[in-house]
Amino acid sequence: MVPSPRPRSPEAITRLLKQAEGGDTIQAFDALLPLVYDELKMLARGRLRGEREGHTLSATALVHEAYLRLVKQTAVSWQSRAHFYAVASEAMRRVLVDYARKRSADKRGGAGGQVSLEALDSGLIAVDEDRFAEVIALDDLLHRMDEQDARAAKIVQYRVFGGLRHNEIAEVLGVSEVTVRRSWSFAKLWLRRELSALGEGPATGKPA
Repeated sequence: MVPSPRPRSPEAITRLLKQAEGGDTIQAFDALLPLVYDELKMLARGRLRGEREGHTLSATALVHEAYLRLVKQTAVSWQSRAHFYAVASEAMRRVLVDYARKRSADKRGGAGGQVSLEALDSGLIAVDEDRFAEVIALDDLLHRMDEQDARAAKIVQYRVFGGLRHNEIAEVLGVSEVTVRRSWSFAKLWLRRELSALGEGPATGKPA
């Protein structure tokens, strides 16, 4: 996974999240945005690799849309900075998948596609004009994985869409880092099996 900078004051982020949970949502999130914007922007750029002229979803637009969805979260009991990015991963996923589905429909390209396990090995998956189907396919697979192993599905989401590290995911889920690594390896094996069953061709990548 490409390293990303971490905020210097996670305590300040946690304090503002608790303030938002206490009912002062707009003011708290207004103060929070400058503390998390750079990391969210870097995360968004990683998910828009190969962005071209005419790409209608920019990194800035992705951050703003995901952030708006975060502000509307009223039932979240915010715990920490890592928890914030875990919830942000769901917002980022939904924005990317909605965008990919719309663009795929506009291009009459259908929703079928192959997930690159090499991309999963690095903890990255990106949208560009030629890879809408990959994002849609991963989203569909995660829904199916969630029915069998909800924790493994969350780990894939947090790592791939949220950029969280193993230790951060462990913090959010309240489990050991060893457990996270084992579930991550299981998730990739599960994806290989499902892709093979679907006849998507050879799957590559080695468990982390």
